[in-house]
Amino acid sequence: MTQIGTLVGRNDKDEELLTPSEVAKLFRVDPKTVTRWAKSGKLSSIRTLGGHRRYRASEVRSLLEGQQQAANE
Repeated sequence: MTQIGTLVGRNDKDEELLTPSEVAKLFRVDPKTVTRWAKSGKLSSIRTLGGHRRYRASEVRSLLEGQQQAANE
């Protein structure tokens, strides 16, 4: 089993962060699409010290669940 995401301590709360590739895999899209979503405001991102984008796993899961519910209707 592979581990997805990185845990980052923030205000006494651990938060799982995903890379653009990990998010893209979940949605079955290209990582560039995930970056466009972040730029358009569909998905918020956190920047690392090196300038790389990371996405909150909880927000990604909520968006994914909403997409799945819309597909089922």
